[in-house]
Amino acid sequence: MSAPSAERAGARAVLRRPYVPLVLTASQVGRLPLGASPLALLLFARESVSLVVAAALVAVFTAGMAVGAPVLARAVDRRRQPPILYGSAVVSAVGYVIVSLAPGRPLVIGLGAALAGLGTPPLEACLRALWPVLVPPNTVHAAYALDIALQEVIFVAGPLVTLAAVALGGPSAGLYAAALFQLAGVVAFVRAPAVRQWRGTRAHRHWLGPLRERRLAVMVAGVAFAGAAVGSIPVVLTGYAETAGDRSLTGWLLAAQAGGALAGGLLYTRATPGTPRRLPVLAALFAAGYLPLLLVPGTAAMTALLILSGVMLPPLLTAVFLNADRLAPPGTAVEAFAWIMTAFSVGSALGAAAAGPLTDAGVRTGFAFAPLIALPAIAAMAAGVHLLARPRPAPGDQRSEG
Repeated sequence: MSAPSAERAGARAVLRRPYVPLVLTASQVGRLPLGASPLALLLFARESVSLVVAAALVAVFTAGMAVGAPVLARAVDRRRQPPILYGSAVVSAVGYVIVSLAPGRPLVIGLGAALAGLGTPPLEACLRALWPVLVPPNTVHAAYALDIALQEVIFVAGPLVTLAAVALGGPSAGLYAAALFQLAGVVAFVRAPAVRQWRGTRAHRHWLGPLRERRLAVMVAGVAFAGAAVGSIPVVLTGYAETAGDRSLTGWLLAAQAGGALAGGLLYTRATPGTPRRLPVLAALFAAGYLPLLLVPGTAAMTALLILSGVMLPPLLTAVFLNADRLAPPGTAVEAFAWIMTAFSVGSALGAAAAGPLTDAGVRTGFAFAPLIALPAIAAMAAGVHLLARPRPAPGDQRSEG
């Protein structure tokens, strides 16, 4: 098959490759706690502590993930994937069990939540490091886009799994379900030969890891601002739904946005990889997608606008990951991917925190935050492209100084 026809085949060309359906499905299952655990922790803690304390415990879990992801990814880069994935999944499962055994004891729940977050297996980063091995070079961009698009399913299915588990087995069942899905996903993921055979690249490493590459660091900063835009929307939609008189609308409206992101990612699998100059363009389109929300229309129109606002996120992240793969110094690819995800998560949390008081001032004011905070993302991507135009340092300049 020629390169152009492979590119046009998009997702189908990716899914036909050996073991791709296995690693994609296993990764989705193992990453389900990303969408399930925050709600599971909130529902469990809320049985015995205030909503403020419960929310703080969820923040502890999120902070644990943000800290643990690059640390675990660096360990993968230096060694192999299976031991790190198995070990982290066990640590995380222990954290969930500690939480489940400590109702009414916020300090112990906090310890367990921190362990559960710190030990979250870096399946996302591991999978993205495998794509160049699993698929031909001319379909790697389609693999990234497909992977990022399907991730939206996690944030729709995760809360539903938690609610079903809690309905069947009580508040602690949501925690156990998250741990079991995570362990099952890791076990299935490691079954793929490419996972077992993958080895980190031997290289001199700086203590900053991939962030020593200035162009990559600038791009990661831009991702944090994009994450802040995305993270603000659930908070603002909660205020919108309350104003409409039906708080349950929030879930449906977020599902509409996730559906738009899924569609955007699947469509982008058929695009050509493009050059780094595409990054600021995609960031600008991403920001523009939030502008129509300032109209604050009725529910039906808002649903359509939210679908539109979700479309450009997967293309933007796909371009980011492709460029991260190019820019990461030898032996740091997995950690580079982890830093991107950490930046997005931290930005999302900060965006949610900022959107609260803005939404209290008015729903339209809350919606204004996303396109405004996306402007620095555009600037960062443009700055990264400017830096990319410069000659890359000689290999000797990438060596550790310590």
